[in-house]
Amino acid sequence: MKRRSLVFIIGRFLAIPVYKFLFHYKVKGKKNLPKKGAYIVCSNHISNYDPLLLSMTQKRQIYYMAKKELFEKKFFAALITELGAFPVDRGSGDGKAIQQAEEIVSDGRLLGIFIEGTRSKTGEFLRPKSGASMVAFQTKTPVIPVCITPKNKQIKMFQRVTISWGKPIPYEELGLDKGTPAEFRHASHKIMDEIKKLRENDQQ
Repeated sequence: MKRRSLVFIIGRFLAIPVYKFLFHYKVKGKKNLPKKGAYIVCSNHISNYDPLLLSMTQKRQIYYMAKKELFEKKFFAALITELGAFPVDRGSGDGKAIQQAEEIVSDGRLLGIFIEGTRSKTGEFLRPKSGASMVAFQTKTPVIPVCITPKNKQIKMFQRVTISWGKPIPYEELGLDKGTPAEFRHASHKIMDEIKKLRENDQQ
């Protein structure tokens, strides 16, 4: 299993005090992520800060798909690759990106997927996409729901952000038997429901 990159370790060490100062983030359920093993980390998506916020809350490195345009400049591409990003062509069914995602979990690492597929401009939940369910089906990997909840629906500096990690959802509970589109949709909504429950608890 590939260990954390040196760039990630140093970057996280330097970024934690900055992010704590800027966003006053609070972490719940941190121990719900096991120290070892492959998992698909599924979170809602409300800002460009989300991947880094999730990385601040856990020592394990999370690997994300990122739009291919971010990899056009060599230096920046090398930097974000070391931080765990890999390119995806969002305008088409990018088989190479899906294959790389499957290789990440097959290697016992963490794959991060924003289940809505895009950022929510209002902070409200969007309809979940099926990508996470498809990877879970192909690799028989459990899913960990995560919810990012800012104080006023949108992430703003110097306002509290709560990041809640839910308990792993075993692959067997996702209802993925034959890998049909209907099963993928059902599994995606099940994951999304768990993310919604985390927000409900945070808003009590």
